[in-house]
Amino acid sequence: METVVCKFGGTSVANAAQVAKVGEIVRGDPRRRIVVVSAPGKRHSGDRKITDLLFLCHQLAANDVDFSAPFEVIANRFQHMAAQLGVDGIADESLAELRGGIAAGQSEDWVASRGEHLSARILAAHLGARFIETADLLGIDLHGLPTAESYARLATALAGDDVCVVPGYYGVGPDGGVKVFSRGGSDITGAVVARAVNAAVYENWTDVSGFMMADPRIVPHARPMREVTYAELRELSYMGASVLHDEAIFPVREAGIPIHIKNTNATEDPGTLVTATRDHTRNPVVGVAGKATFTVICLAKALMNKEIGFGRRLLGILETHGINWEHTPTGIDSMSVVISDEELGDQADELTQQMRMELQPDYLAVDRDLALISVVGLGMSHQVGIAGRCFGALARSKVNVRMISQGVNELSIIVGTSRADFEAAVRALYDAFVSGGE
Repeated sequence: METVVCKFGGTSVANAAQVAKVGEIVRGDPRRRIVVVSAPGKRHSGDRKITDLLFLCHQLAANDVDFSAPFEVIANRFQHMAAQLGVDGIADESLAELRGGIAAGQSEDWVASRGEHLSARILAAHLGARFIETADLLGIDLHGLPTAESYARLATALAGDDVCVVPGYYGVGPDGGVKVFSRGGSDITGAVVARAVNAAVYENWTDVSGFMMADPRIVPHARPMREVTYAELRELSYMGASVLHDEAIFPVREAGIPIHIKNTNATEDPGTLVTATRDHTRNPVVGVAGKATFTVICLAKALMNKEIGFGRRLLGILETHGINWEHTPTGIDSMSVVISDEELGDQADELTQQMRMELQPDYLAVDRDLALISVVGLGMSHQVGIAGRCFGALARSKVNVRMISQGVNELSIIVGTSRADFEAAVRALYDAFVSGGE
């Protein structure tokens, strides 16, 4: 029988009622044999995520401050959840271990991982399933990525016909201690597990019915995507669309395993299916996404194109400062680098000083007022007029285009605007290809 790996996010396990829904979903399909869970998320807007509280406990203890108040909130939530699900006491031993570990100075990663650990313990007891400890199986390297050896170990541990519950987010680091992925890393665990067991489908259950074709905070009437490719999803995720962790795409993509985004609270909704290919003849564009958090450093110098190594030296300056760059728009005597504000931090003055000294440009300016919006679609390169529709829509909305970029794979068209025009640009492009494009 085929195996379906299903991962449930923080809102799906936020309280006992949600965990009960998870149980119904798992029992509803005998192929759903392996379940990966996050730590409990917020139950309401004023609530706090368990992982945030765990980080707080560790921080307080590290500074010799009493951490009992946030710890009691954590303990009460897990104990109350276990009692309501009829597995009263299942969390007590792990909670005692957690309190002792915090007091004894356990690592931040170990403390942060306990939310997933406890969540999985409770769900396993509720389902009568086998608990699988990922700290024994899933290796995480120095770069925060799963190790090659993890797949065989997980496949062996998860063999059989019984239901298994696996805590997400953490594994074992190079030093033998618990190590966590970046936040949201339970998605990565789910993908690694799916690849390890060669799953038919990797189901990712969350609190939305799949990916929207634009950010609903900007386009309230945005439609859901029914199908999207791994490559398109990568482009959209990079530009700000968020449902699935970026790095969770790669383990299943390599194995050709589809990802199905589903809603725990609306199980009948079709969700979004992520596959290697799709029929793009009818809908070449799958979505519009962007971020208003970029800075561009612009340089100009006479006869720049004759100066061998200019680009290498410019990008080398970024490398020495540990800064990644996003795009490099160029002219015959000009070159710009686009950098995310998060990467740039407070290093702009130091960077520009070094650039002036080493490159001696005729002109150098830093512009922190840049937003990037991407129109993404597998079939765009095969249809005439896509770019025309983009820029026509922006012109009608009186949005000034300050930068244009298109990758060699012609999977997306990226336009740069001022931050003030960001939302208007997203709405204009969405309407051009979705509301007015069908």
